[in-house]
Amino acid sequence: MADVAPVVLNDEILEWPKNDKRRFLHVVYRVGDLDRSIKFYTEAFGMTLLRKKDVPKDKYSSAVLGFGQEESTFVVELIHNYGVENYDIGTGFGHFGISTTDIYQLVETIRAKGGKITQEAGAAEGTTAVVAFVQDLDGYEFELFQRDATPEPLCQVMFHVVDLDRSIEFYEKALGMNHIVTIDRPEEKDTIAMLGYGDDPNQIAILELIYNYDVTEYTKGNAYSHIAISTDDVYKSAEVVKLVTLELGGKIIRQPGPFPGTNTKFTAFEDPEGWKTVLIDNQDFLKGLEE
Repeated sequence: MADVAPVVLNDEILEWPKNDKRRFLHVVYRVGDLDRSIKFYTEAFGMTLLRKKDVPKDKYSSAVLGFGQEESTFVVELIHNYGVENYDIGTGFGHFGISTTDIYQLVETIRAKGGKITQEAGAAEGTTAVVAFVQDLDGYEFELFQRDATPEPLCQVMFHVVDLDRSIEFYEKALGMNHIVTIDRPEEKDTIAMLGYGDDPNQIAILELIYNYDVTEYTKGNAYSHIAISTDDVYKSAEVVKLVTLELGGKIIRQPGPFPGTNTKFTAFEDPEGWKTVLIDNQDFLKGLEE
């Protein structure tokens, strides 16, 4: 059998993600009762309902909530499929993160509104950082952080990977993320890596990847969907992703172009471990909010 030629990457096109105008737009996941979740997210977490829609043709409804406006802050988009009351979160998805200036009060509010407290607020082991872990009414876990006011209170999405080095390289090359830090925690038998569009994890929304020692497989379930990220050129961005997938794995699952029924251009892909990202045209996204 002939040797397979190595993938030759185009250095010029690979520079594009670093020069592109990118930020985390929203994270999308499914809930069993949309109105119940809206009530919990507004009353327990303190988010604002930004928009809501019902799409009978496709048998789903959705709601966007956040701590600020979509034009400038990272938000959540909750999806409810008609007739589905429960979803499988799987073993691969980890948690979301929320930054707050009063973690103790937030924990009490979440408790009073029916949320589950899985770890009371207190100093994280070996640090002075004050954190807590809670669950919403669908079982999604949130890590709460005691911090000064920040432009991105919805500050983290974390999921598990089995090849941390490859995943870091993928998100750096395919999405232009900055590898902020890697922390090995032998006492926890894991290693975490933080990536995002900036250098200060206390001021930006970050993607946190976690590798658990000796774990070689996770389940994805059907609850968590994807992160959406902005780009000034969907087509050029998709070309970068295509090149990187040839080197590291992953695949384009939606070729770049307008979303059916709208003029919003986007592309979608999976990383080497199957986690999904959607890249959305900046101007189309902002124009869609105005409409």
